[in-house]
This record gives sequence, structure tokens and C-alpha cells, in this order.
Amino acid sequence: MKNFNLLQYILAAVLLGYSCLCCAAVPVTLNGELRQWHTIELAFAGPEVSEQDQYNPFLNYRLNVEFRHPTTGKSYVVPGFFGADGNAANSSASRGNQWLVRFSPDEVGVWHWQAQFRQGPYVAISEAKHSGRSAAYMDGQRGQFDVQPSNKQGPDFRALGRLQWVNERYLRFAGSGDYFIKAGPDSPENLLAYADFDGSQHQDGFGDELIKTWAPHRSDWQMGDPTWADDKGKNLIGALNYIASKGMNSISFLTLNIKGDDKNVFPYVDYHNYDRFDVSKLEQWNIVFSHAQSLGLFLHFKTQEVENQGLLDGGGLGAERKLYYRELIARFGHHLALNWNMGEENGDWVPENTTAPQGTLQRLAMAAYFNQVDPYQHHRVIHNGWYFNDLRGADSWYTGASVQTSSPDFSNVHKQAKEILSWPNANGRQWAVAVDEPGDAEHALKPDAIDPEHQQARQNGLWGAYMAGAWGTEWYFGYKHAHSDLTAQDWRSRDKFWQQAKIAIDFFSMVDVPLHKAKNHDDLAEDAWVLAELGEFYIVYVKRMPEKLMLKMLPQDANYSVEWYDPLRGGELQFGSVKQLQIEDEGKYSWLRVTSYLGQPPSNPEQEWAIVVKKI
Repeated sequence: MKNFNLLQYILAAVLLGYSCLCCAAVPVTLNGELRQWHTIELAFAGPEVSEQDQYNPFLNYRLNVEFRHPTTGKSYVVPGFFGADGNAANSSASRGNQWLVRFSPDEVGVWHWQAQFRQGPYVAISEAKHSGRSAAYMDGQRGQFDVQPSNKQGPDFRALGRLQWVNERYLRFAGSGDYFIKAGPDSPENLLAYADFDGSQHQDGFGDELIKTWAPHRSDWQMGDPTWADDKGKNLIGALNYIASKGMNSISFLTLNIKGDDKNVFPYVDYHNYDRFDVSKLEQWNIVFSHAQSLGLFLHFKTQEVENQGLLDGGGLGAERKLYYRELIARFGHHLALNWNMGEENGDWVPENTTAPQGTLQRLAMAAYFNQVDPYQHHRVIHNGWYFNDLRGADSWYTGASVQTSSPDFSNVHKQAKEILSWPNANGRQWAVAVDEPGDAEHALKPDAIDPEHQQARQNGLWGAYMAGAWGTEWYFGYKHAHSDLTAQDWRSRDKFWQQAKIAIDFFSMVDVPLHKAKNHDDLAEDAWVLAELGEFYIVYVKRMPEKLMLKMLPQDANYSVEWYDPLRGGELQFGSVKQLQIEDEGKYSWLRVTSYLGQPPSNPEQEWAIVVKKI
């Protein structure tokens, strides 16, 4: 009996020692400002590994940290990643023992965290919580921190909060409650094909001539702006400064274009292997993305293009694709205003496919995986290619569409956006629709030197999208012109158009109406587009003033103000010849309409106008 008790004691001591080893605290550094919406980084001293170790550190280790806010009960499981020496953007390190998790808290007060660190073949992409075995080090380690309110001001997104899809037609900031109207460049798609980034892409024989310097924007960099590795990055940072200074609030870029048009943008250490990630290059990307967010620039992540949709797992959701998505979410999901685009021009529609085309099951699986892994539930979209009809069912986790059109005069923009927004919600999800490549492949948004007026782009594309109910536009540069989708390095090539786009988004910010309640009602006026919440407000856009602009309104006892906005010059809302409308309920049927004359504009009756008719 004594021997048995002694054996029990020894066994208990061994188990206790093993438990303590597994839960032993390793050095952890808390980086970043402990403020609401700011990125907070936990840097753990874990196993020292290298990008190219035979035992793959990306695939065979999995770091997750659960962040809990006891006051509200909120909980987020945030994926972590291998960070080399913790300073790879500057050191270009590929080896180290730093394992990082980045979190942007949405509440003030005390947050508790607990790490889980597992290892084993393919553990990084396993859906099982306890897959593999404990990797020791920080596994089970706990801590807490106290978060204070943000000290930032707009346009910095940290002043506004996370941009969320809220089952409405417009995305909304969780902090301020404001809705977001997007405008910015869609081109160049190879924005990240930049000479100052680390990586093998510069001289690997695949599209090397398309590597960018962004030299025209060197003068836009300002003292105090970020750089990396001995003053690298100034030109691209300057480009962001310029586009933000024009009032734009969005940029767009591919993160993987192996086998695509450019071939220089990929997160991997080389062109041929898809499970080894270039840590220093990705950290340099993150510096660019962080600066963009501080300027109020939305990040449109286009995760693949039509040519390489079958590059990973033949288009399926296997180990390569899951790992790629997990790394994107872990390294960049902490940013506040972004969407994940599952594929540019996606689907089986081109005459000759470069890789296996994706079908409906693969298209659905991509969005489902992001829904499962992304703790912040960022907006999930896909681009046509194949149209969106197969993605509207109960098994779809898409929250919107990224629309491409094909008419050189942009005349189909309004119709396409309006059509998609009118589709029934078979799965209870109201899609938010953006027109992200209006126009055709050859021309689209031409340089100012070719088309300084941009009349068709402005009227049919810009205002056409917004008046259909789209939440945003991004602008593609056609391949037949200088500064094209692949060659552009100077956003000043469309400077005059950015001014017009700013005028448009300024309008929707100043009208002071609940735009998220509006729907398209073009039937309420002839030769005009109408966006309205019936009986509350009506926004009317005309390309050319008719002899008498009439609006069909809901019959009710109410007074309305009538104000005009100049889409060419911007400025404040103005009164025209009719300042107010008095509508009377004459006891007619509710589906009938009262036709009202809106009057004449304050000036320039020959041009386009936007009119706001609002209940007072």
C-alpha cells in the first residue's frame, strides 16, 4: 500500500510538472496603444524557426488567442502568425522566435486573453480546437490589459471604429454609427508590385518589367510618415498621401497574381511554393496598410484573379487555400475598414482558362471559410466573371457583390447595380453592392490628358452607381491608355476625376438623411434617377434639366424642403425657384402618387443637378 501511495505521488508530481511546463509563461511583449479600435499586438517568445525549415512553421504550428471582454461578454478567437525576429519589415529576417497576434478591441475596459499554441502536421488549417498536440511555450498562457478610448480624429478609421456589414445596403462604422460611401482607384491591380518590398519577385523572370517604383509620388511623402529598412517605401506611402488628399477613401489591390497579368504580387517566398510565406515582405505590406487606414483609406483585398483561381488546390478549399486565407486574416484582419474579395472576374467564363475555373461549390466554400475564421466578420464579396445568381441561396455566406461592367460609356452601371440590389434575400442577407470596375477593359476611366471632362464616367458611372443604391465605386484604368491597370504609377493621371468623385461622396455625406433606408425609385420621375425613402426624402439626379422636373410623391399631409446640389462644382446645398412643397392627403389610395413640380435650379439650367426633397 505504501508503495502504491508513493507511485501515486510520483505520478501526480510528473503530471503536475508536465502541466506547469505546458502552461509556463514565456516572455510576451504588449505592443501598440491600449486604446479602443487601435491595433494591440501580443508578441510571444516561442520556438525559433525559419521560413524554410523542413518542419513547416506555417502549416505545423497554430497560435490562436481568445480575447474576452467580461463586461459585455464579447469574445474573439484571433489567429496568430510567425513573425521571424519581430522586426522583419526592417531587418528582412526570415528566422526568429517571435509569434504574433494582432487585435483591435471594440470596447474600452479590461480585456482578458488566453493563448492556445498547438503543433502537428496540418494543425494550422484544422477546424478541431484540440487538433495536434500542445506546442508548449505560450500554450495556455493568460493575461489581461485595460483599454482606453481612442484619441484619434477622422479620417483616421480609429476615430470611427470597425466598418461592418450590418445586413443593410451600406456598411456602417461600429464606433460612430456613420455609414460609408466609397470612392477611389481600382487600378493599378498590381499596386503591391513595388520595388521597395522584399521578395524574390524582382528578378524571378516573371513579369519583372512591371515592377513599380511609384516615383511620381516621391514628393508626396511627408516627414514623419512611415518607412522601412533604411528609408524604403517613401514613394508608395506618398501615393497614399496623394489619393487621400484628393478626398478619396479607398484603394484596391491583388494579393496573389501568380500566373496572372502581372505575376509580381504574392505572399510567398517564391513563385512556385504555396506554403512558405515571406514574413518581411508581408510586414512591409502591413506598414502600407496601416498608413492607409490612418488616412481613411478602405482596403479592398482582391485575393486572386481569373487566371489563377485554380492555382491553389485546383480551385478547391484544401490545405494551400486555407493556409493562404488564414495568413491574410491573421496578418491583416485587425485593420478596421476592408473587405475580402474572393476573386476578381471569378468563374468559368473565359475562352481559355489558365488554371482550373471555380464553380459554384468552390465559390461558396471560399466565403464560408472566411466566415468561419475571420473573427471580425469583415465584408465578403466576389467579382464577376460569372454573375452572382448562384451565390444568393441559403448556403451562401457572401455579404455583397463587387460589380464589373463592360460598356465604354458606363451606361450599364446603374442598371446592373439596381438589378442586383432588387434581388430577393433568399438567405435573409441584404447584399451591399459596390461597382468596382465600371467601364470596359480598353478604356474605362481615361487619363485627364485624353478626357479631361470625364462626363460619361461621372454621370453614368459615378452618379449612376450611387443613385442605384451602391455603397461605393472604384475606378479601373483601361489598357489602351498610358497609366493603365498594369502600368499606372501616377494617380495624378486622373486628378480631375478624383475631384468629381469627391464632390459626389461629399453630397451623400451632407444631405443629412437616413440613406440606409433608401431604395431606388426611378419610376417616380421621368428622365431622372430617384433614390428615396417614400414619404421621408427623395434624392433626384438629372443629367440634363427637362422643361419641367416633376416628382411623384406619397400622398400625405407634409411639407418638404427642396434643395439643389451642383455635381460639377460641389459646394453647399442651394435653393432653386421652389423652396418648399406642401403635400396634402386627399384621401386617395396609398399606392397613388401626388405629382409635384420641383422648380428650376439656382443656376446653369443646361447642366446636371442633384436635388434633395426632404420632409420638414
